[in-house]
Amino acid sequence: MSLALTDLCRYPIVQAPMAGGVSCPQLVGAVAEAGGLGFLAAGYKTADGMYNEIKQLRGLTGQPFGVNLFMPQQALADPSAVEVYRHQLAGEAAWYDTPLGDPDSSGDDGYEAKVAILLDDPVPVVSFTFGCPARDTLDAFAGAGTFTVVTVTSPQEARNAQWAGADAVCVQGVEAGGHQSTHHDDAQAGLTGTGLLSLIAQVRETVQLPIVAAGGLMRGSQIAAVLAAGADAAQLGTAFLACPESGAHLLHKQALTNPLFVTTALTRAFSGRPARGLANRFVREHGPYAPAAYPQVHHLTSGLRKAAAKAGDAQGMALWAGQGHRMARELPAGELVELLATETDAAWAAVSGRGAQ
Repeated sequence: MSLALTDLCRYPIVQAPMAGGVSCPQLVGAVAEAGGLGFLAAGYKTADGMYNEIKQLRGLTGQPFGVNLFMPQQALADPSAVEVYRHQLAGEAAWYDTPLGDPDSSGDDGYEAKVAILLDDPVPVVSFTFGCPARDTLDAFAGAGTFTVVTVTSPQEARNAQWAGADAVCVQGVEAGGHQSTHHDDAQAGLTGTGLLSLIAQVRETVQLPIVAAGGLMRGSQIAAVLAAGADAAQLGTAFLACPESGAHLLHKQALTNPLFVTTALTRAFSGRPARGLANRFVREHGPYAPAAYPQVHHLTSGLRKAAAKAGDAQGMALWAGQGHRMARELPAGELVELLATETDAAWAAVSGRGAQ
C-alpha cells in the first residue's frame, strides 16, 4: 500500500460504505479494531445523524475510520418520465398499502452541512460517491489532515479526481453491489460498466494516485489478485453484509445465500440510478421501465421498500449485492477481516511458490 494508506490500517482491507443503515458504527468499529479500514455511510442521513454516528463510533474504537458522502445531484430527469413511473408503481402502493414518496424531495443529501461538520471536527478519511468535489473542498480537507478518496468508474473520472486534488481513487468495477458511482448518469449508455481487473489496469496507466479496488470481492485470493493487478487496497461490501454487526435487514442477509436469488442485475427500479442487487420480483417487473431519475425514483419508492421489509417480503426490497453474493460468510466482522488477511497471505504464498518452481 502507499504510505498514507498503510498508516490507516494494518491490512489492505476496506469495508465499503453501504448506505441505508448497513455500515453502522458497530460494523465499522469491529472492522477497524481488527486491522481493516471501516467506513460509515453518511448517505441518506441528516448532518446531525452523521455526526451522532461519528461520536458513537469514536466511543467504540480509537483506530482510523472513514466517512462517505454523496455528492449533490442535479435535477436532470424528465418529469413526465417520473410521472409515468409513478403510475406504474400504483399497484405496488396498493399492494403494500402505503403512499408513494415525493419525487421532488431534496437532491443534495445535506452535502454542504456534512462537509462543514467534517472540516470542523475532522475524521481520518472522507470518500465521495456520485461525483468529485471541487478542488477547494479537497484542499480544505487536506488542510484539516483528512485523507480523501473519490470513487470512480472510468479512467477519465480518475483523471478528474487527480486534477481536483484527491489523495486516492476507489476504482469500482461493474461487479460491485449497490449503486454504480458514475459521476454522470448517462441514460443513453444503458446498464453497462467495466470489469474490475480491466478497470484497475486502465486507471493505473492513467493516474499516479493510490487505488482502492471494489467490485464483487469476497475472498482473500481475490484481494491478492487486485493487489497484483495494481491496486493498493481492496474494498469489500457484500462480504460484510452478512456479519452480525451489519445493520442490514435480516431478510437482506438471508437472501444473499437463499436459493431463490441466484443472480444479480443492474437496475434503476428502486432509485433511478444503475445499482446492482439480487434479481427479485420488483427488479424484474419494474427495472425495464424505470427512468434515469436519481434521486427522484429513490424518494418515490422509499415507502414501498420500507413497507416490503415490514411485511417480510424480500421480493419487494432493494437487496443490494455484488456478483459474489453466494460466497457470503456469516462471521463476526473482526473474524472476517482476520480470515481475509490470512487468505490473502496464503494466495501470495501459493503464487510465490509456483513462481519459484
